[in-house]
Amino acid sequence: MGLRLVLLLLVPAVLPARCCEPPEGSAGAVRALSARLLGLAGSPGRAPDPAVYLALRLAREHHPRLEQRYLERLQHAFRHPYGRSLQHYGRWDAERSMSAAEPPHTGRLALYLLGLRATCPTPRPHRSLVTWLKYYLEEDWTGSRRHGHPLTNYYQYGLGVLALCVHHKRVREEVVQRLLTAQHHGRLRHGGNAVDTEAVVALAFTCLEQKRLVGTELAAELRAAVHRASSSMAEAQEPDGVIGNIYSTPWALQVFLATGMCQTEPAFGQAMAALLENLEAFSTAATMAQVLPVLHGHSYLDVTSMHCQEEPDTLTPLNMAPLAEVPGNKTVQLVVECPLPWCYDLKLYDHLVPVPASASLLDVLQAAAELEPRDFRFHTQETSQGPFLSQVLGLEARQEKRNYWQLLSAPDSPLEMGIADYRPRDEEILILRLSEW
Repeated sequence: MGLRLVLLLLVPAVLPARCCEPPEGSAGAVRALSARLLGLAGSPGRAPDPAVYLALRLAREHHPRLEQRYLERLQHAFRHPYGRSLQHYGRWDAERSMSAAEPPHTGRLALYLLGLRATCPTPRPHRSLVTWLKYYLEEDWTGSRRHGHPLTNYYQYGLGVLALCVHHKRVREEVVQRLLTAQHHGRLRHGGNAVDTEAVVALAFTCLEQKRLVGTELAAELRAAVHRASSSMAEAQEPDGVIGNIYSTPWALQVFLATGMCQTEPAFGQAMAALLENLEAFSTAATMAQVLPVLHGHSYLDVTSMHCQEEPDTLTPLNMAPLAEVPGNKTVQLVVECPLPWCYDLKLYDHLVPVPASASLLDVLQAAAELEPRDFRFHTQETSQGPFLSQVLGLEARQEKRNYWQLLSAPDSPLEMGIADYRPRDEEILILRLSEW
């Protein structure tokens, strides 16, 4: 009887690692994607991205020397703004850095702290970085006094709470309640797609509850909130298995993995199959970093249980060949819309733009600016996920104003790639629409 009990207790500890991973036949494709990401990470011309480092650390196979080199580049990039403690930096200087033009870097610092927690052995000290993140969370929330939401967004705010949790740092109950209230009132939305934000917040809640960093009553509230989020994501699954869109699907799977629902929720297997069928969609370093953790059966919460001595040094970088040039030309119709009440007209620009057949949307914008510099102008902002469209025809998309440039293929299909990655079809109508969150 005692032996049977021991065996029954051992079974759950063995099964989850197998049933929550992709099918065995997909191992080769997943390994190739990891090798491509490693190849991209080795390119000195690319700014280091903490999400890329996280994905490399959460993989089954590793290249310790290249991962260490990438970590050193990250540490160098983060040393300048966070090399001194907040107290030593000076409150006045810190407040001056929080201008409207430079909102808190909550999400990026949070990802860096998550990456450091995944390093073996974990570098020390983190105290000044944790202090900065706590400061950012408070500064981020100052926008709520006027707008009812963070200066950045709930996605970054949730990442901040998650990063503090995996470092086993207690978060004030008021900070957690802000996210609970936002979820309860349906505020976790951006551009109509709440999956990414819902998932990040659910991961933060799961971590706080699992690490016992909150009281019993609040832990029960967090469990209920995670259950609501998980059910909502499962119900939002499309017939093809996608949850939200192909790029938000990995976030939903992280929640199923972190909570153990991957063993019982049918949506998990269907969504995993959808990812494996659409691996070609993950062609940039940012999108590869987004999907690889779940393809290896991991969520960001797994950074707290890294086993360095078991990491196989078997991954070789695979350099991606540049996209082949497509001969000929194409014509794209470029439309700029502003449906907001303070705009003088709905349609601000509508012109045909001839470009080479292999041109990206960014190439189309540059061609339009060259053809008609007085009628069309735009600006981009460099991010870890590539260039972000920040201004068109003098109209600026700003976090504090809660608006952004939505990219659409006419009549109303959101583009699931950035401006540097999307390659329009010949005679396609592309709409740049200034929209509110």
